[in-house]
Amino acid sequence: MASSSSSSISRRLRAFKRWMKSQHIDYSPNLDLINIPDQGIAVKALTDLKVGDVVATIPKNACLTIKTSSACNIIESAQLDGYLGLSVALMYERSLATLSPWAGYLQLLPERECLPMVWTLDQVDHFLRGTELHKTIKEDKGHIFEDWKENILPLIESLPSNIDPNFFGVEQYFAAKSLIASRSFEIDDYHGFGMVPLADLFNHKTADEDVHFTSTPYHNESDSDADNSDEDSETSQDNSNEDSSPTNAADENSRDSVDKNSSKDHELDHATYSGNDPNMLEMILVKDVKLGAEVFNTYGIMGNAALLHRYGFTEPNNPFSIVNIDLDLVLEWSLSLFSNRFSRARFSLWRKMDYSGFVSENSEYFEISFNGEPEIELLILLNILFLSEETYSKLDLSLSTTHQHNGNIGKILLDKEMSKFEGASKISKDFLMTENVCNALLSLADMRENLYGSNSIEDDVEALKSCSMKDRKLYHSLMLRVSEREILKKMRAYATTGMRSLHSTEHMRKRLKDNGF
Repeated sequence: MASSSSSSISRRLRAFKRWMKSQHIDYSPNLDLINIPDQGIAVKALTDLKVGDVVATIPKNACLTIKTSSACNIIESAQLDGYLGLSVALMYERSLATLSPWAGYLQLLPERECLPMVWTLDQVDHFLRGTELHKTIKEDKGHIFEDWKENILPLIESLPSNIDPNFFGVEQYFAAKSLIASRSFEIDDYHGFGMVPLADLFNHKTADEDVHFTSTPYHNESDSDADNSDEDSETSQDNSNEDSSPTNAADENSRDSVDKNSSKDHELDHATYSGNDPNMLEMILVKDVKLGAEVFNTYGIMGNAALLHRYGFTEPNNPFSIVNIDLDLVLEWSLSLFSNRFSRARFSLWRKMDYSGFVSENSEYFEISFNGEPEIELLILLNILFLSEETYSKLDLSLSTTHQHNGNIGKILLDKEMSKFEGASKISKDFLMTENVCNALLSLADMRENLYGSNSIEDDVEALKSCSMKDRKLYHSLMLRVSEREILKKMRAYATTGMRSLHSTEHMRKRLKDNGF
């Protein structure tokens, strides 16, 4: 079976190469497209490659976009654009089979990518329970279904008689969305987003790319002077950080919380284009690549939750992974210690001081970094919850009468050391790590951990060790669970270290006092 599958992929690769030649897509003879069992197609160097080398050129008309699609008139008549319109274009070209101008490209693509958005709800509950993606994927699936129902279903009735409507069903729409989420690029203002053959075969490596995918804006003679800028641009992912990569169609309606590094997801950066032809795209090496090494692009700087969400995979020891502590979880913890009235009043005071967590569509949350450190906004909230009634009243009165917000928080949070702190911007996390706050962080870590169910982190680690990458859903969901639970473990260590530091300081103060200092 494996030999048959490998032979099939080899035939499809040969067909794709013939198609690229017919579309004037050129790539360096020093690159090789190979199939890696259980991982898919990769691009490798056949010789040492040098920074600055142009390793591929791709005509924009060879890209599958709304403008180039055979369905352009249908899509524009229905006033669909963006990822929704591109999904229709992809489904339409697939319905044409060998008659599609992109047949040689489409036959290389999988039916769908193994993104959580195309998993069944039972699989989402089973594999993603407790993770950052559990709620997000369920919301995604609901939004994508509504998109299909409101926009695609009515479109089916207006399709030409020679087009099979079965290619536009809800399952086909989910499949198209999964491909666009993981493979589409921003091309230029005219074409918008599109499927870029060859460019989408370069695999991802976090913060360590070898190539940049570059473009120049499309200029139409009828465009305004403002739109006819000579500035060149580099196509990039929604979370580009000046890196070019597939766009994030998966996140159109979803919680941005899977990664703080994704907070700029809808700001598309552009870098300098070195070519002269505005109708061409280029892939340019940004560093040397050794013979035999894989040539990587980057999909942006993001943690494992974002990678699995958008592209269907994770990375071991990903330093950009995070865990979120929902504000509702903090409130639940607070209500276990204090009355509802007390908790609401303290949370309200925190709001008055212009503090908040990260806010997404339906939730507010705090991020715990890869090193286990909580955001300072969470530490300030916990400190406010433990303020004495007298200090709380002083702060509330100060805010009401002076209309100052968080400028004096450092002066008031600790009565005995008011003179040492001039403003919130100068507050260190060490200052905020009181014994009560350390205990609160330990409790919050335990509450967050309980969301994963009865299996311990040791159980998950052992399951991951024995899991094959062939079982992509299980493998990458386990990788996500383990990476998140490791962060919670570090969060506990962070709180415990803070507690020890406090006790050490108290012990030193006691010794000095006993010795007459």
